[in-house]
Amino acid sequence: MRERNEGPFARAANLCAMGSRMLPFLLAFGALVAGAAGSDRVAFYIVLAAIPCAAAASFVAISDVLEGRAARLRAVSASIALALIVVGSTVRASAPSGGHVPPFAVSTLVAAMLLYTLPAVVWLLEPLRLRPRPARVRVRSLPEA
Repeated sequence: MRERNEGPFARAANLCAMGSRMLPFLLAFGALVAGAAGSDRVAFYIVLAAIPCAAAASFVAISDVLEGRAARLRAVSASIALALIVVGSTVRASAPSGGHVPPFAVSTLVAAMLLYTLPAVVWLLEPLRLRPRPARVRVRSLPEA
């Protein structure tokens, strides 16, 4: 029986799977850069494009949890990030045209980006986690009768 990631196209398949996790982060970053450059309309459309990508990343993470994989943190963080991107998009869309983008819309993008990086930070810090020491067990010999 072959694994599904074997073969000549395994590298492309693995990159596509990782792309679904990184794409919402990169789109949120692109929206922040576009907003900082003064292209508020471009930033708005990038945020709109980030919503289905964030939903896909959230669905993939939730399905991984349902399959029994250890992806609970990624599922929770991706779902909260999706909610933040949707709320930020709503706030951004309701801002008057020609006016400034509300700071709350920018804050939701920054918070979503932080949530997307949270599983990677936890993974990097895992070797530093304190583990309890095993208890010492003393073996006593019984007196002979």
